[in-house]
Amino acid sequence: MKMDKKCNNAANHVIMPAVFRAKARSFHCLSLKGFLMSIQEQIKEVVTTHRVVLFMKGTKQFPQCGFSARAVQILQNAGCNDFVTVNVLENDEVRQGIKEYSNWPTIPQLYVNGEFLGGSDIMMEMFEAGELEEALKA
Repeated sequence: MKMDKKCNNAANHVIMPAVFRAKARSFHCLSLKGFLMSIQEQIKEVVTTHRVVLFMKGTKQFPQCGFSARAVQILQNAGCNDFVTVNVLENDEVRQGIKEYSNWPTIPQLYVNGEFLGGSDIMMEMFEAGELEEALKA
């Protein structure tokens, strides 16, 4: 997925093509590829293009649920501040699509190097066991 630099307002937040975002107002971000790719293909491209991706409710700066806030805190406490986020509240297709992609019913969802690690409970267990830091270093 090619992302227009004009659209990328922060290196730590993925800006998706207009079809991936619910309320696209600017078409300079829109690529034809966005129309041709399914939600599943777009999700796969995001998780394989970026090293650490957190699908969450809200943003890193303003989480919209306690579990998403906890996931952000866990990553930061593990020393990972360089992760991208995808706000699933911006698009119902993405919100449902990520659940189907991972076959996991809840959000947030953490991906490292293209691999699904789990939600906030699993992240906490991994953090407490020292496994999350290892996964983030890989």
